[in-house]
Amino acid sequence: MFIATVFRIRTRFCQTLNITRTQCLHKVNLQSMSDLKSVACTFIDENKNRLNDLSQDIWKTPELGFQEFHAHEVLTKFLEENGFDVTRKYKLDTAFRAVYGEGKPHIAVICEYDALPNIGHACGHNLIAEVGVATGIAIKEAMSTQNLKCGKLSVIGTPAEEGKCGKSYMIAAGVFDDVDVAMMAHPSQFTLSKPLMVAMTPVNISFTGKASHASSFPWDGVNALDAAVTCYNNISCMRQQMKPMWRAMGIIKKGGDVPNIIPNEAELEYYLSTPTDEELNILKEKFVGCIEGAATATGCKATYKFADHFYSALMSNNRMAKLFEQNASSIGVHIDNDLDVILKYGGATDMGNVSRIVPSIHPKYYIGTKICNHNEGFTTASGDPAAQPYTLAISKALAMTALDIYTKPAVLKEIKEEFSNINQ
Repeated sequence: MFIATVFRIRTRFCQTLNITRTQCLHKVNLQSMSDLKSVACTFIDENKNRLNDLSQDIWKTPELGFQEFHAHEVLTKFLEENGFDVTRKYKLDTAFRAVYGEGKPHIAVICEYDALPNIGHACGHNLIAEVGVATGIAIKEAMSTQNLKCGKLSVIGTPAEEGKCGKSYMIAAGVFDDVDVAMMAHPSQFTLSKPLMVAMTPVNISFTGKASHASSFPWDGVNALDAAVTCYNNISCMRQQMKPMWRAMGIIKKGGDVPNIIPNEAELEYYLSTPTDEELNILKEKFVGCIEGAATATGCKATYKFADHFYSALMSNNRMAKLFEQNASSIGVHIDNDLDVILKYGGATDMGNVSRIVPSIHPKYYIGTKICNHNEGFTTASGDPAAQPYTLAISKALAMTALDIYTKPAVLKEIKEEFSNINQ
């Protein structure tokens, strides 16, 4: 009698609460995962025109990092119209968070939307924003249609990825403290589940000399431009001893005003990158020698500053990546798992910083061109209708991956165990 009474009380409690993890899994067993994923994929197809309009709007209105006010407005409006609880200006003026559901696990789907100077969306961040929104609304639709209350979903808008490491500011502000896994996808010439994304730091260099008349009294001057050029050449000479995947990318930003005045100020800006965070420290030490050597040779004073916010190398979660591959393959997406391709093509992303604190994936995906990003050709490609089928497909694969994580506790456990083992 006592056991029967307890059973009835427990049954009523579960029916009333309607948010337990066990009930979520029970409902998934009744409604097969294939049907659940089908709801998500179908919803993306049904909204493909709206999603394309959103991407085109951002593409036609390129904005630099921390200035993405238009993108912030249109993305938050879209998500709010789709039933998300939206917080605008979330920690940063052009960041946002759009939330659906509650509890655990908490999955973050990430949007980027800043452009590059002068060449617009040459890195395809308009498509990254579209992927993030498409993935988010698809997950929400699948969960709400089936009344699955299995956890929390956040679509997080992260500004200033290009050169300013915006996600590091958001990490410092605690944005990812309660997130269990994070995901996003980046347009590319290839489709890779675990791309090489390197560690990178910007560094600014200034040389100070002494101005003088370049014709009448050149011996009274100390030429800061000579110091900058010497520094540039020192770094170029150093490349012979750099490892194949190390990079030192630089420009001279200031070198004088007119030819007949010896420049008393000169500036350079460099990005240093390596496959690992540890190697980056080694390259920085060598780099400092090039700066100080140029100052000594020319008699100038050198000052330099490595960025407070630097990019960590991406640490893709293998279990999540495998899950993504399976879902992508199920809808006909081909993954380029050629190791040679993976090793040769890697930029930097502040998603690497996120991957150090939360299990993450950052797949790259083909958008119909072999043109590399960060040039005008990729700007055109990221706004081309030909990119849309690939963008929608990758959004479906991410949404299905998230649904697997929400409804399969064993998978989440494996993801977290791998992450914990790597970080020990």
